[in-house]
Amino acid sequence: MPDPQALRRHSSVIVDGPDRAPSRAMLRAVGFTEADFAKSVVGVASTWSMVTPCNMHIDRLAAEAGKGADAAGGKSVVFNTITVSDGISMGTPGMRYSLVSREIIADSVEAVAGAEGFDGLVCIGGCDKNMPGMAMAMARLDRPSVFVYGGTIVPGLHRGQAADIVTVFEAVGKHAGGQIGDGELREIESCSIPGEGSCGGMYTANTMASAIEALGLSLPDSSAQLANSKAKLEDCAKAGAAVVELLRRGIRPSDILSKEAFENAITVVIALGGSTNAVLHLIAMAHTAGIPLGLEDFERLGRKVPVLCDLKPSGKYNMAHFVRIGGLQPLLRQLLDAGLLHGGCLTVTGRTVAENLAGVRHYGPDQDVVRPMSNPIKPDSHLRVLRGNLAPEGSVAKISGKEGLRFSGQAIVFESEEASLRGILDGKVAEGHVIVIRNEGPVGGPGMREMLGPTSAVMGKGLGKAVALITDGRFSGGSHGFVVGHITPEAALGGPLALVRDGDRITIDAERNEINLEVPEAEIAARRAAWKAPAPKATRGVLAKYARQVASASLGAATDR
Repeated sequence: MPDPQALRRHSSVIVDGPDRAPSRAMLRAVGFTEADFAKSVVGVASTWSMVTPCNMHIDRLAAEAGKGADAAGGKSVVFNTITVSDGISMGTPGMRYSLVSREIIADSVEAVAGAEGFDGLVCIGGCDKNMPGMAMAMARLDRPSVFVYGGTIVPGLHRGQAADIVTVFEAVGKHAGGQIGDGELREIESCSIPGEGSCGGMYTANTMASAIEALGLSLPDSSAQLANSKAKLEDCAKAGAAVVELLRRGIRPSDILSKEAFENAITVVIALGGSTNAVLHLIAMAHTAGIPLGLEDFERLGRKVPVLCDLKPSGKYNMAHFVRIGGLQPLLRQLLDAGLLHGGCLTVTGRTVAENLAGVRHYGPDQDVVRPMSNPIKPDSHLRVLRGNLAPEGSVAKISGKEGLRFSGQAIVFESEEASLRGILDGKVAEGHVIVIRNEGPVGGPGMREMLGPTSAVMGKGLGKAVALITDGRFSGGSHGFVVGHITPEAALGGPLALVRDGDRITIDAERNEINLEVPEAEIAARRAAWKAPAPKATRGVLAKYARQVASASLGAATDR
């Protein structure tokens, strides 16, 4: 039997003894009974809000998680943290707060759990930054914890075709190109987001949910469930009970988060054809957990792990299809059988990856969402780490192979996302251009905005194979085309991207993993000598604090360093 005090290591400090009567008095007012003071306290971190459909249902999920913890012998306390919507703020100054919100979420969950003496945690996230933010808080606190994904949205339907938020962004480009009129644009806008849940392709939310399950921080199947399903409610109740069991067994995130576990997560992201944001987030999460992880690990694993899943944005299927054929667990089994996963890694079930997968069946023969190892969509990773004189510290490209593997063209330079979007929609960008969007990095933005507007406009204008786009910002999981982001050092810090001029030739080579400015070294040196740092865009508030504290994108753009 576990030591009762070990089950209440943190809550006992808050509620035990005559001197803690004021604490108990406050807690009685929020529903604690006399018996509850002898139980493990499980905090349920909810990201519920009506800010975004990704999170609008999470209050119901949090209540189920609390019931699960209570039924297992714990005492649940539900509390909230923030969320922001990338889909709403995308392409506006508000998007600067998106990546910053990851740090705020981690800080706020740590602050509440630390202040209130929670013994364990259920963390429920629904949108992109909720997930790594929650995982970072779990790693910092190192108390028995389970992450729950809020679930994916049911796709919309436009004229017989599945639709989602990326459909709407690309419709803006089609509208600008005269391919659709005002009426059809309004139709697409009105039917693409039918209800609750995260964006429906293998975009950042579904990518990170899958990565966190592969890490071992979620219960099996949590990453591949519809937001409005009975299965998702059951997942939440099981998560609450699982935290109480983890407390009894003394299993903490530090027992689960190892270098091998992060390698499992990277492997899964590649096999899924997942978002470039996973590179940023997994490095930040590993840093928080004290695990050495870098771009070189994505390079190393990328040489041997194939892309197996035909999922949007580059593929044809959405997350609901993936759920229907069995979700992530059969893919994990497929990768384990191929020797690409570390089966001995511990998970929040209290069992290893291999033990969890022992009874999992492979996908049936009547599906083509996930390919067999013998017939991959791509034999190696779509996530390419490119270096060269434009990115001496690295950059991240998303190359599905459909765009080709090499692009060389003339630079057309924009100093912000808004300027680039105007240039694309107004016809200034033409075939053969390399669109350069700079001063959008973690410091220069500040906040490292996603360039979904420009990449969607490129696709909507029919230029997906005719131009490339490079930036020190980042990309939405919905972005596709010949795109390179996370260029480091960033332009605002004097990185080579700051020295590019209109008409310069830039060559991107995804076979040699290089990105180079084809300008003589003497000319580059002269430009560098003349360069002056731009004035900071934010001097007060959270954006200014972030810009002062943030690490390079190649180090995860984290602030707790």
